[in-house]
Amino acid sequence: MSKQCFGTSHVPLSPAVRAGDMVYVSGQVPVGSDGVVVTGGIVEQTEQVLSNVQAALALAGCTMDDVVKTTVWLEDARDFGAFNAVYARHFPKDPPARTTVESRLMIDIKIEVEAVAYRPV
Repeated sequence: MSKQCFGTSHVPLSPAVRAGDMVYVSGQVPVGSDGVVVTGGIVEQTEQVLSNVQAALALAGCTMDDVVKTTVWLEDARDFGAFNAVYARHFPKDPPARTTVESRLMIDIKIEVEAVAYRPV
């Protein structure tokens, strides 16, 4: 089994890595294509993060339907309801397994999401 890395980042990580039939997406944060954190609250930041997850998956030939597991870090647990409503729209059928925790994040953001996808080569 060989490892394939997809995409680039300004920090030492690959946005997506394929290992066999599995694709691992690094934690995505709510930055737009300009590298700036999107304005707004948890709804806007969740939309951007999940858009970034989708884009990272696409680099490795995957879609959101291929996601089998996500890990979500919320800066404030009180944002869970609003986050969950946005998340549900992005995974309307057979959602992946998920872990969601409250955590202080590395930059001033409200959410970070990583994903694992299964897509046979």
